[in-house]
Amino acid sequence: MSSQRFLRRRAHSSDRRKFLAGGVRLAGLATATSLLPGAWQLGAAAEANATVTSSVTTRDGKLRGKTIDGVHTFKGVPYGAPTGGERRFLAPVVVQPWAGVRDAFDWGHYSPQSLRPRGAKQRQFFSVLGATKQDASEDCLYLNVWTKGLGDGGKRPVMVWLHGGGFDQGMGGAVGYDGLALAKNQDVVSVSLNHRLNVFGYLYLGEILGGEFADGANAGQQDIVLALNWVRDNIATFGGDPNRVMIFGQSGGGGKVSLLLGTPAAKGLFHTAAMQSGGGSGTSKEKATAAAEKLLGTLGIARADARQLQKVPMEKLIAANASVGPVIDGKILPADPLGSPLSQDVPVIVGATRTEMTVYQIDDANYGQMSESDLLGNAERLVGATKANDLIAVYRKRYPQATPYALSMYMMDDAQPGRGTAVALARNKLGQAGTFVYRWDWETPVMDLLAPHTNEIPFVFDHIEDCQSMTGPITPKMRELEAQAAGAWAAFARSGNPNHKGLPNWPAYSTENKSVMIFDTPSHVDKDPGAELRAQLVEDALKRPRLGPG
Repeated sequence: MSSQRFLRRRAHSSDRRKFLAGGVRLAGLATATSLLPGAWQLGAAAEANATVTSSVTTRDGKLRGKTIDGVHTFKGVPYGAPTGGERRFLAPVVVQPWAGVRDAFDWGHYSPQSLRPRGAKQRQFFSVLGATKQDASEDCLYLNVWTKGLGDGGKRPVMVWLHGGGFDQGMGGAVGYDGLALAKNQDVVSVSLNHRLNVFGYLYLGEILGGEFADGANAGQQDIVLALNWVRDNIATFGGDPNRVMIFGQSGGGGKVSLLLGTPAAKGLFHTAAMQSGGGSGTSKEKATAAAEKLLGTLGIARADARQLQKVPMEKLIAANASVGPVIDGKILPADPLGSPLSQDVPVIVGATRTEMTVYQIDDANYGQMSESDLLGNAERLVGATKANDLIAVYRKRYPQATPYALSMYMMDDAQPGRGTAVALARNKLGQAGTFVYRWDWETPVMDLLAPHTNEIPFVFDHIEDCQSMTGPITPKMRELEAQAAGAWAAFARSGNPNHKGLPNWPAYSTENKSVMIFDTPSHVDKDPGAELRAQLVEDALKRPRLGPG
C-alpha cells in the first residue's frame, strides 16, 4: 500500500477511531456476556454524517437504512419470526410481512448467552467482538447488510459472516464484525447475522418428544439456513449476486461453516466457504439426548413433561448451564460433514493462527513465563533427549528475539498444526474443488499474545483501526497485511480463488505441494511448514492442541 493511500485511509477512518482510542484502554471490556461501556457511541461517531436511504422493497416489506461514507447500511433486518414460547426449540419460520417502511438503523436483538466465564485480560482483548448494548432476546433472528449499490443491477459477491463464540455465545452485531469497510474497499455486499445459541439453538429433543421437536434439531443451524434463504431471495436488491455467496466464520463460526458444508438444506445457498480457526462435527443422538435429560433433571422436569421446557423462563434456562451443541440427527445434519459429497464442488479457505491458545492462557498468573529448563523439557517430550538441544538451536536461529515461552509455542504448533490445517487435509482428499490453506503468523503487540485466536479478524474485515484492543497501534506494514487478507477473502468470494495483485501467489493445497500461505509482514508461501519437526517426533509426543471455544 502506498504511503499516500495509507494517509488517506487514516483520514477516512479518523472519526471511527476517535471514540475507540479511549475505550480500548479500559480493563475488563465487553464479552459475549458483558458490555463494552459506551461502545454504541462508536456507531454514533461513525454515523455523524449519515443520511437516510430511500426505501427498498424486500420479500417481507420495505426497509430504509443509513448511508455512511457511501455505504448503504441496514441493521436489524428480521429474517425469521420470534423463537420464544411455543416456537422455542422448533425449526425457524419466516418473519411475518410488515406494512409501511421499517427503519433498519440499529442492531437487532441477539441470542441469550451462556454463562461461560472469561478472564479480565481475555475480555479486554475480545472487547470489540462482544455486545455493544444489553439486548438478548429469543426474538433474535436478525441480520445486517452493507453495500455500495441499491437496485443498481450490480452483481457483487456476497460475504456472509458467521460469528464466533462457540455455539453458546456471540452475536453478529459487534464492532469487530462491522461490514462497512469490506463493502466500501472491496466492493462486496457484506452480511452478518444473529441466530439461536446454546440451549435455545442446540438442545436436542428429537428422541424425547419427537415430531416437530425432531424437525427442530440443530435449530441454530436451521436459523442460518433461513438467513441464507433470505440472502438468496433479497440480495439482488442490495446489488449482490445470489449466485456468488461466500460463508465465512472464525472459531465457533468456522464450526458452523463446516456443518453447513454437510447440511442438505443449505446446498446451493452458498458457493465458497472459509473456516478460520474452527471446524468440526456434531455429537451423537445418544449423547445429545443424555444432555437433554440432564437438563430436565436440573430443572426438576420429568421426561414425560419435557414440553414444559418451553415455559421455563429464559433466565432460568440459562442458569441451568446445559452443555449442548450440534447433533448428527440423521436429517438436518445426516452425517459427519467433513468430506460430505454435498460440498465437493465448494472451494474452501481454511487455516488457523500460529499460537491459538495464548489468549486462553493470558489470565494465568504465570502467563508467558518459562525457564530454559522448562523449554528443554518440552523439546525433549517432542523429539527425545538426544535431539532436544539441537531442536531448540534451530528455532532460536529462526526466531532470535523469541522468549522461551514463544519458542515452545512455535514448536508445539509445528509439531501438530492447528485444527484448520487438519481440516484442509481431509477436505483436499475428499473434495473436488480447490482448498487454500493459510497460517496467520503476524504477532500483535497487545499483552505479548504472539499470534492468538481471533488475531486475523480485524484484517479480514479491513478495519484494523476499529479493533486496536486486538491489534495495537496501526502501522503501514499492518495496512499492507490488511489489504492482502481482506483482498484475498473478497477475491475468493468473487471467483473461488484468493489470489490478487497485492498478494504473493497462493497455490491451492494438494498432497503433493502442501502449499500454505503464511500471513505476516511480509507474507509468503511455505511448503508443509513444520514437516522437519514432525518427522522427528517421538511416539505420542504431543496430544492434539485444542482450540479455544471462541
